[in-house]
Amino acid sequence: MNIRADRRPFKRSAASYAVLGVSFIVLLIAAASMAYFAAIILADPLLTVRDDVQKADAMVVLGGDGPTRATRAAELWNEGVAPAVVIAGDGDCTYIADQMVSDGVDRAQISLDCLSRDTWENAKNAIDILEKMGVKHAVVVTNWFHSRRALDTFRYLEPSIEWSSLPAEPPTDIWAIVFGPYGPAIAKEYVKSIAYGLQRAAGELFYASGVENVRKAFS
Repeated sequence: MNIRADRRPFKRSAASYAVLGVSFIVLLIAAASMAYFAAIILADPLLTVRDDVQKADAMVVLGGDGPTRATRAAELWNEGVAPAVVIAGDGDCTYIADQMVSDGVDRAQISLDCLSRDTWENAKNAIDILEKMGVKHAVVVTNWFHSRRALDTFRYLEPSIEWSSLPAEPPTDIWAIVFGPYGPAIAKEYVKSIAYGLQRAAGELFYASGVENVRKAFS
């Protein structure tokens, strides 16, 4: 007796497609979670710069995370790290100033830039103020994961000033970072660091070609 093989195409059931779809989504979530956690763990070695504490002419406090940065800056001022303070940032500059004053900083020593909207403008506007003061050495105060990009930006825009980084430290509880607002901010910082690196590289290229106002090309 001849038995003819059934050559009908194999058809997946709706349930099997659903299982495949769910499995794919689970794998994506797992991969994204691992990448997110790795980004947070690596923020200290990759994104952070901590210099030794030494005397400076002034400190620059960047806006964006007002309470944390204000507390750190006030601590440094009270330790005598720098007599003059420049606060740069359009969202919380006055809040940072008020908190620092409440923590013992002399308001007469504080200068404000409440117009800058990002790290590039923070640096540019703060440098204008520092140059009028005749500052030779300044300390940059920001969050730990923002410190490398901030420091690189200040050094790039004004290499004649000696810059140091004394950032606000992370919470001791890693889960507070993972599940709090710092986690997403750290993830974004990697993207911003790459963007700023490209901006600087393009700026050097445009400058060599005689093209000015590089920032507008990236607005």
